[in-house]
Amino acid sequence: MLQVPLRRLREAAKGAITLTMSTVRTNAAAAMLGVSPNTLRSWERRFGYPKPRRTQGGHRQFELAELEALRQAFAETHNISSAITVARERGEGPSTAMRLESAFAVFDEDQAGRLLEQSLAVRSVERTVEEVLLPAVEALVGDDPPSPELQFAWRFASGWLAAAQRVAPPAHRPEGVLLFDASSRFDVDALHAQALELTLRRGGLRTLTLGVELDPTRLSRALRALRPRAVVLTGRRASMDSLGRLVYAARHGETPVEVFDYRGALPDTGASTVARLGSGPLAARDRVLDALAAAERAASHPAPSRPRVLNGA
Repeated sequence: MLQVPLRRLREAAKGAITLTMSTVRTNAAAAMLGVSPNTLRSWERRFGYPKPRRTQGGHRQFELAELEALRQAFAETHNISSAITVARERGEGPSTAMRLESAFAVFDEDQAGRLLEQSLAVRSVERTVEEVLLPAVEALVGDDPPSPELQFAWRFASGWLAAAQRVAPPAHRPEGVLLFDASSRFDVDALHAQALELTLRRGGLRTLTLGVELDPTRLSRALRALRPRAVVLTGRRASMDSLGRLVYAARHGETPVEVFDYRGALPDTGASTVARLGSGPLAARDRVLDALAAAERAASHPAPSRPRVLNGA
């Protein structure tokens, strides 16, 4: 009993429906521990561990980290009561989006902060944002108006991202990136815009985020200060005309500008030539950096011009 390696769980979980990559249903959890689902449920009733979360449909969802901690503890103690005690003392493993969502759901700011600090012990800032913070907030998104839980989570996440940006290392690259944000308060897209700016800043780039409500004729001072080599459109609450005027103004600055769409700021009509960055800040940062590097190479090694052929030559 309890000698089944994590590989067996992954195989058993292929047919199980999961909420996130860090959780599994009862049958897959029992397969990992080498017991029947009934035995697993009896442990939950008797010891309160492992403690699943219930979906809206009433299905149990077990944390992989908690299950693995219990499996390892039993391999050492060979007694389920002792194993549960050991697993609890060792903690619940790395922070997950699901655990952070649970903290948001009960408005526990201290626990949310602790979970992110624990995540930073095993993940980079960027991966903590992409794998823990943003999915936890997204899990609370529902119908309008936003729920109290979503409002709490959104404000917490926005403040955390702002604090992380304040302590980010200074830019060490000459390129600037200008972000036009067309999102509003309690939009997940607004958090993604913050996350992308943080990720770009930590990637060494100079950044500036502006709203789309401004008059394009008043962009000149910002463009001279930042000298952007890339413009990123994010958020989905601006008209095509508004975005077009801003992009036109940015492209007529002092330096050539690459324009990108982040998370569907522009409708996907198939006619746009604007490059799309995808839906996650890390991949978006890498694509921006790749595009800037390609533009730099092209500027350094321009294509040779064809010699002019005179008439009659």
